[in-house]
Amino acid sequence: MKNLYSEIKDGLFLISGPCVIENQDMLLRIAGRVQQITDRLGIKYIFKASFDKANRTSVTSFRGPGMEEGLKMLAKVKAETGLPILTDIHEAYQAAPVAEVADILQIPAFLCRQTDLLVAAAKTDKIVNIKKAQFLAGNDMGHPCKKVTDSGNDKVILTERGTMLGYGNLVVDYRNLVDMAQFGFPVVMDVTHAVQKPGGLGGKSGGDRGYVPYLAKAAAAVGVDGFFFETHEDPENALSDGPNMVTPDKLEEILKSIIDIRTAIGK
Repeated sequence: MKNLYSEIKDGLFLISGPCVIENQDMLLRIAGRVQQITDRLGIKYIFKASFDKANRTSVTSFRGPGMEEGLKMLAKVKAETGLPILTDIHEAYQAAPVAEVADILQIPAFLCRQTDLLVAAAKTDKIVNIKKAQFLAGNDMGHPCKKVTDSGNDKVILTERGTMLGYGNLVVDYRNLVDMAQFGFPVVMDVTHAVQKPGGLGGKSGGDRGYVPYLAKAAAAVGVDGFFFETHEDPENALSDGPNMVTPDKLEEILKSIIDIRTAIGK
């Protein structure tokens, strides 16, 4: 039986879930709905939600339930669905307790150069998903990778989420996907964060989910195997990243187009 990292390396996979944990019932509903879709389409699915959004624009923005309560909620999703879990960590001390629940530890983009954080994540022996910083090029990601592999862990994923132009906008340079692939690790396109407009709504980030299908299809044409979509039942009323998230129904539509493109290019 293949382990999770082998499955990820061998084909199309999806990372999806709400930006932040809002409540237990919502987590279970979204996980179950997306799991039905991915089972039907034959896609490996990893459930994602954050227990703490430590990088919100405003100090008054909703951050989530915190590590202790959030991990209990994620553990329940794992127990009831059997899905692997991905969540992000922001400080080195969080790595070990989070690894007791999560199968993949995510390093937020702004923190991908933080050596102590990368080393702590690596030492859990869990898969480490390193999101490329908005201020780095794809070629620069060899250094964060090496911090993890030199710590004894070769289970790395690299994720592109766009480059910050300043003035509240991001742009995706698809050459970064090609450049990151040279390191030999699975590469993910974080489609919904790439349409974000940081600080675009004053005290919180804005965005435009209307561009999500186009960015996803372009990444599929480049040959990317992993896709990251934050998903919510009611994005307009989400407590974090609402303008960028898609509904499960829209997600299914986009995934079908990704499969069609992959078939066309021989993936």
